[in-house]
Amino acid sequence: MTLFTMASVSDIAAAIQVAIAPIFLLVGTGSLLNVVTARLGRVVDRVRALEGLIEKGEDEVLERRHIGELLVLDKRLKYGNRAVYFCSASAVLICILVALVFVAGFFGPAAGIFVAILFFIVVLSLIIGLVSFLMEVRIATNHLRVRHEFLADRSGAAKKD
Repeated sequence: MTLFTMASVSDIAAAIQVAIAPIFLLVGTGSLLNVVTARLGRVVDRVRALEGLIEKGEDEVLERRHIGELLVLDKRLKYGNRAVYFCSASAVLICILVALVFVAGFFGPAAGIFVAILFFIVVLSLIIGLVSFLMEVRIATNHLRVRHEFLADRSGAAKKD
């Protein structure tokens, strides 16, 4: 008898139910990847714009300001790329986990240790991706400042209104 003829329909249905559970984690990871890649796209666009301005030639003050911003954007790219890498790795591992959980249903408890180890690796990879994303957001918010000359000019006008 082969493996598939020995399994009943209810056994297969139970294996599918258990294997579907990690899919929700996959959906969340995909949503996170969507957010991170959108942010990276905006950072890349800003880098290209600043590089174009610098190449055209600017006065020294603007060039220094833009180079400083490029340094910050480079850090953001580093953390954003790391977040994409680890979240993508987590998504791939989740797919492997789904397949393993489905197959493990036919092999019984012997495959349980592999499922547990793989799940731990999935969560660890996701944690690293989330921490990297958090670092990118922290850098972005720490360096997002409205220049004081704009605030000083506008605040006086706002008080008069």
